[in-house]
Amino acid sequence: MSGILDGKRVLITGVLMESSIAFHTARLAQEQGAEVILTAFPRPTLTERIAKRLPKPAKVIELDVTNTEHLDRLADLVRAELGSLDGVVHSIGFAPQDALGGNFLNTPFESVATAMHVSAFSLKSLAMACHPLMSSGGAVVGLTFDAQYAWPQYDWMGPAKAALEATSRYLARDLGKDNIRCNLISAGPIGSMAAKSIPGFSDLADVWNHRSPLAWDMADPEPTGRGVVALLSDWFPKTTGEIIHVDGGLHAVGA
Repeated sequence: MSGILDGKRVLITGVLMESSIAFHTARLAQEQGAEVILTAFPRPTLTERIAKRLPKPAKVIELDVTNTEHLDRLADLVRAELGSLDGVVHSIGFAPQDALGGNFLNTPFESVATAMHVSAFSLKSLAMACHPLMSSGGAVVGLTFDAQYAWPQYDWMGPAKAALEATSRYLARDLGKDNIRCNLISAGPIGSMAAKSIPGFSDLADVWNHRSPLAWDMADPEPTGRGVVALLSDWFPKTTGEIIHVDGGLHAVGA
């Protein structure tokens, strides 16, 4: 049987560890027939080592999404490897330590600006850097953490994710004319490197132990990766500006 991404070329950001959602997305995309290229920052050599654990080899390109020179050269580097793109995965988020862990009221604007730039504005930056490679249309898929709520310890990453969700809707509006869809997966907590950098993350994640209708396993990124791959595929041809929850159903229930 052919896979749902047969013949597609996909760029995936954010592969840092084998436990990351991005790694499992890359693995599943390859298993479903896609050619995959990865980007990494600040340590491309780390991503290159992790990429060796994928089913097939994957080229790694250094990309700092806040660096204009990196963004300007991205299309040429990807074109040299794959020719064009059908899909882009945005799995990027960062906030300085003083923007997390219960410090919301005291965080300086400089730290908030960094969180917004890396975690939200970068979706637009990445989409536009890849836009010249998507002349036949395609899909941009990002990862969010439900920004409807104020989560414990999450602090300024919450507003950053809210900005990411709004950015995705505006990209969906403006890129639709080019047959490019832009959607997000709202994932439950995963014990990735990014999550472990949040002080008190275990307190936040504990909510899932008590309220999630479906049992949630923080050590299993595969359900989220499957959601990303589904949105990259042609099985959602007229879905854009959407947020699909892969969170065990917690978003749908109250206390």
